[in-house]
Amino acid sequence: MTPPFDALDWRKMSQEERDLGLNNGLAVAGSTDIIAGWDALSADMRKRYHAHLDLRYGPRERNRIDFLKAHDEGPTLLFIHGGYWQARAKETFALFAEGPLAYGINVTLIGYTLAPHAGLDEIVAEIHAGIDFLAQQLPALGGDGKRIVVSGWSAGGHLTSMALAHPFVRAGMAISGIYDLEPIRHSYLNAKLSLDEAASRRNSPMMFPGGPMKPLSLVVGAAELPLLRKQTADFACHRARYGLPVTYEEIAGANHFTIMNEIASPMGRITRLIRQLFERTAG
Repeated sequence: MTPPFDALDWRKMSQEERDLGLNNGLAVAGSTDIIAGWDALSADMRKRYHAHLDLRYGPRERNRIDFLKAHDEGPTLLFIHGGYWQARAKETFALFAEGPLAYGINVTLIGYTLAPHAGLDEIVAEIHAGIDFLAQQLPALGGDGKRIVVSGWSAGGHLTSMALAHPFVRAGMAISGIYDLEPIRHSYLNAKLSLDEAASRRNSPMMFPGGPMKPLSLVVGAAELPLLRKQTADFACHRARYGLPVTYEEIAGANHFTIMNEIASPMGRITRLIRQLFERTAG
């Protein structure tokens, strides 16, 4: 039986328990094959939408944006990839534009420098710089620079929450994110991140006294690791405590990887939530 969330305290776990409690690759059988499938489908997607790939928004190698156009003057979803801030790339995630594109929503995928080549402060700053660039370029690309919603998965869910404060962002859709970095700082993941307590707190939205007064949808898979489900539930409570617009949902049966099926499909639950966010922030 899974323990209740209030019984989950990472501070009382051994190092091994904490590391395993955060390791999605080990927790989901066949995760390597799932990612390989994403790579193949995303390569096809990039061939179909090849007109505006690798637009440079900054000086570093990964400071690039892919713009997949669905509709002239349409709204734009900015998607931030996951990989615990130290793995993956935007190219792997192009297939997840399929759901939003079906409803005339343009999709942008943003790359960023990975740890240890960049610290978390730098990564967050790169995302903000990418949003600046996108808002400026959208009219020329055919999009509406005033209708941007940001979304992301895993570490990208964290970066979504950090991007919500950007003035050009209207709302956020965070998928299976991390919102308190202290457990990360005390796990195997910090070998490359090199977080100290100050950096962890600066970049943990759970530590902020409030947050942006913008709609944020939070989703997590019901079959995900308990520590990660708790992150999403706790952050939803945090926003509600401060009177900030938030919705919280667990996707039945979904693990850390299969939850992404809900944005890849035009009929997926996350695709529907994204559409609702655009409807709420229209005008």
